[in-house]
Amino acid sequence: MKIIHTSDWHLGQYFYTKNRLQEHQQFSDWLINLIEEQQVDALIIAGDIFDTASPPSYARELYNQFVAKLQRTGCHLIVLAGNHDAVATLNESRELLACLNVNVVARPDPEQDLIVLYNKQKQPGAIVCAIPFLRPRDILLSQAGQSESEKQQALLSAIQLHYQSLYDKAVAKRTELNTHVPIIMTGHLTTVGAKTTDSVRDIYIGTLEAFPAGAFPPADYIALGHIHRAQNIGDSGTVRYSGSPVPLSFDETGQEKSVFLLTLNSTQITCIEPVPVPCFQPMVCLKGDLDTISRALSQFPLRDEKTQAVWLDIEIAGRDYLPDIQKRIQTLTEPYAAEVVLLRRERRKQQWQESDIIKETLNELTTEEVFARRLALSDTEEDAIPRLTTLFRQVCQQVSEDQKVKSE
Repeated sequence: MKIIHTSDWHLGQYFYTKNRLQEHQQFSDWLINLIEEQQVDALIIAGDIFDTASPPSYARELYNQFVAKLQRTGCHLIVLAGNHDAVATLNESRELLACLNVNVVARPDPEQDLIVLYNKQKQPGAIVCAIPFLRPRDILLSQAGQSESEKQQALLSAIQLHYQSLYDKAVAKRTELNTHVPIIMTGHLTTVGAKTTDSVRDIYIGTLEAFPAGAFPPADYIALGHIHRAQNIGDSGTVRYSGSPVPLSFDETGQEKSVFLLTLNSTQITCIEPVPVPCFQPMVCLKGDLDTISRALSQFPLRDEKTQAVWLDIEIAGRDYLPDIQKRIQTLTEPYAAEVVLLRRERRKQQWQESDIIKETLNELTTEEVFARRLALSDTEEDAIPRLTTLFRQVCQQVSEDQKVKSE
């Protein structure tokens, strides 16, 4: 039996000025082909199928098209809700998809949280404990007067109890089936030690930041979502994040995206293999002054109709104030197959120096100089700086006039 573990598709994501429809369509086709080539029996999507609670119509259409294409493969699909997914959105098609060999689990439900997977011989091949993103209200009753640490401990205990009780239920089901097939658990949460990226949002803000991997039951495999970097948690190799199939932020551009392919026999998982996902949209981060950016761009292919444009994140470093920076960058990138998606100044503590560092205090700077230097350190668009400076001068003048009136 073979199972694919993936997560965090984020269909409908709006990436600065771009949507990801073409990339997600290409990934969808690639995954269908992989399932056919490997004769995969089941596909687990461990949360965040959509990017928002109200995904655009084209994202819902792509989701439905994928389910329809999957039918020709005979692959069993299990969709778990993530923190980005709305329960109502996933549940609106749950009953219909159930007729197409699809299990949609949007919230904890004793009627659907245990799924038996069957191999091509129609024999039990694995038992899946289908656990979606757990909201505190789903598993915990709040109590008045609890301290912050008590709330954290209560939530940790509630999650641990939920996993353990469902694991015990799976063991009992295995005994009922008179077999010893592997038990697979899912989850959509942050675990202790997981490496995150800029696109990952904290789940349990103010309560539980991360769940200890040692608190999971001894399942044969735990398929996790929420963290966009593919990785193992702990030393066992059985607790894994599959990561997102496409980069969801520029700091993910250097990562190899993948899905996990599990091979099982009648009693255990014999192989866990990462399958690299092709890069459907090249993305590059460039940092430096204009000369450095220009030299880096010279390595790019020239713009033509056949060459796919690279999406660029350009961070301008240096102390010089460049009021026409957007026009300069546009001129530099124009000949090449590249498109600037994000343009910003370097965020760092600037140091003005000649032969050595000159230390300044607020008393040594005028109000306008302080304002100008704070703008230089911010992400303010260059075109907006003159207007903001004018407005700031008007405010300062009005304050000065008001103080004169009061003094008189």
